[in-house]
Amino acid sequence: MATTAAPTPTTAPTRTDWRKEWFEIEDAVYLNTAMQSAMPKVAIRAVQEALELKKFPQRMSEMAHYEIPKRVRAPIASLIGAQTEDVALTTGASSGMVTVAYSLAWQPGDEIVTAAGEFPLQYSTWRPMEEREGAKLKIVRPSGKFITADDLIGALTGRTRIVSVSMVRFDDGSRMDTQKLGAACHERGALLLLDASQCCGATPIDVATLGADFVTAAGYKWLLGPYGTGLFWANPKITQTLRPGPYYWQGIAGIDDRQTSGLNMADARPANGSRRWDAAETASYLNLAALEASVKLVLEMGVETVAEHNRGLIEYMYERLPKDRCVPSSPLDAAHRGPYGCFAGRTREKTAEMHAQLTKERVMVSLREGNIRVSPHMFNTESDIDRLVSVVTTL
Repeated sequence: MATTAAPTPTTAPTRTDWRKEWFEIEDAVYLNTAMQSAMPKVAIRAVQEALELKKFPQRMSEMAHYEIPKRVRAPIASLIGAQTEDVALTTGASSGMVTVAYSLAWQPGDEIVTAAGEFPLQYSTWRPMEEREGAKLKIVRPSGKFITADDLIGALTGRTRIVSVSMVRFDDGSRMDTQKLGAACHERGALLLLDASQCCGATPIDVATLGADFVTAAGYKWLLGPYGTGLFWANPKITQTLRPGPYYWQGIAGIDDRQTSGLNMADARPANGSRRWDAAETASYLNLAALEASVKLVLEMGVETVAEHNRGLIEYMYERLPKDRCVPSSPLDAAHRGPYGCFAGRTREKTAEMHAQLTKERVMVSLREGNIRVSPHMFNTESDIDRLVSVVTTL
């Protein structure tokens, strides 16, 4: 049988009721996309198609391990306004951050600035650089309820090498003013790295105007993909200044244009852009099949559509939560909030009790640093929020 390229997953037709793109969430109300997404039907079908090709590999093109990453890279680049060669396909947000840590040319005393209470990957990435490179990790506390660009800008000095923070916080949903922060960093000769895991795919992102030099994100949240997927983008002007280092062999310049019989790469050079930092064994057929289909669905729905849908549901929630029992713990102004919202009880113990009861009643949300995080998606409706409110009201 003649070999064929792995098929491009079929995307769903345009429609107004996007709920039909997902399977029913059994007996639960799922409001926990910020932890992990429910993969849409089109992604599940794509995995099934990829399984068939692994079942009958004679049907797969010998060049599929080059072709599939190209196919996935293109819609991700479109989603964030990047050039395709400037997108690396990774296993998650940590991969991109580690790449930056190892690629910068450090000097003893260089400062790394992050925020108090950040997601743990900030500390597991940057703290070791103190011992390894003589850098100093500076942790900035907020002057008010939420960390702001002004808080971080106030911590910049002439030794600041990089600021590394979340675009949207995992614990309270607050959104960083990245343009203001990026401008201040660049005025002082510092770089800005953003972890966009908690908004990429649900908040519009254009790397040309974002203010960041690096963007990293997990693929299993708002990109609707599986675990073991992610992206990393670096400004191509910055890429050229980074220290050389090992990279995945499929990132050798021009290698995807050669047949395997001609791989003599003794004088190998990395391809332009961030794609050189693709995760090893990039063509993870099952994962990338799902991610390609999911990202294409996000593009079809429109990130603005997702953002507006979630904004409406979170505002609906804040209007109906009992004010004598619940306190909003995310910014009420949607311009300063990511694609979800958090609330808390009047005490930390009461918040934990609310979360336990919601879980018991199969209303799936997250408890994060004393806040109940509610993160809907297009398959959720006001009736799901009503269910959440009804459980909280009984306590």
